[in-house]
Amino acid sequence: MSDRDNNPVDLNLPPVLCIGDFPANANALVQARLAPVTLADIDRDDALRERIGAIVTRSNYDIDIALIERLPSLKIIATSGVGFDRIPVEFARERGIVVANTPDLLNAAVAELTIGLMLALLRQLPRADSFVRSGAWSKGAFALGTSLASKRVGIIGMGRIGKEIARRLAPFDVEIAYYGRTRQALSHESFAHPQALARWSDILIAACPGGSDTRHLVDASVLDALGAQGILVNIARGSVVDEEALVQALERKSIAGAALDVFEHEPLEASALCTFDNVVLSPHIGSATHETRLAMAQLTIDNVVSFFAKGKAITPVVSTNR
Repeated sequence: MSDRDNNPVDLNLPPVLCIGDFPANANALVQARLAPVTLADIDRDDALRERIGAIVTRSNYDIDIALIERLPSLKIIATSGVGFDRIPVEFARERGIVVANTPDLLNAAVAELTIGLMLALLRQLPRADSFVRSGAWSKGAFALGTSLASKRVGIIGMGRIGKEIARRLAPFDVEIAYYGRTRQALSHESFAHPQALARWSDILIAACPGGSDTRHLVDASVLDALGAQGILVNIARGSVVDEEALVQALERKSIAGAALDVFEHEPLEASALCTFDNVVLSPHIGSATHETRLAMAQLTIDNVVSFFAKGKAITPVVSTNR
């Protein structure tokens, strides 16, 4: 926490627009420090709209160009999350608007969930829970699961989160390799193409950023290379995996299963993914711990305050000179 944690709203800040909901503990902090207004507020007050200097939001909400164009005084968009693929960053850059995110704070939480999803799928934990609750245990033994130990784990995207996942996998006695845009000075083997990494892997984890460059990076060819004994884990962005190709692979049993925290369209509704016993689903909760979300909200606030006090955000994605 910063030394501003207990301070009232900074009267030197311009009006701040909040897009989306923050968890209760984080929302209390945002309200106390920034006293943000809502879309409804600016829709009924043009003078307020024209004075909005900052947007605070979370990374699962869209900030579109039309909204930015309505805010002539906007100087910074601060998102609570590492992803910024729902913000038009190039348009913001052209308009001289800073974009800031909250990197690193969620790495541990996302890595923890990745391990949890992997184990839940391999050991069939959701089905095992239902097996006990339904009384089926008294009628016979539960099906055997699969060990994580000694497996080959491929990571697509060896950035901060990818490295954190790899570090936490070490005690499981697995072999790790990766695919990334650049080859790094790491002890893990590097592959030049996602298909080659998938062919090597027993478990393939998508941990790369979202955006147009990685859209459907995990496509039918990658899933075919992963093979009938392989499983896919996606904690990156829903856009990284071609969900239609994934459903087809699951229907054909050309992969062994999938564990997914993110989806092409969220919230997930009426999807064929919900019909498979060998798929574990979670509702985009990679960073969803009390501790992580509070820390992310604090950095979001600090980015806004720092920008207006010092002329620069703490963790900018897009910077400008004031």
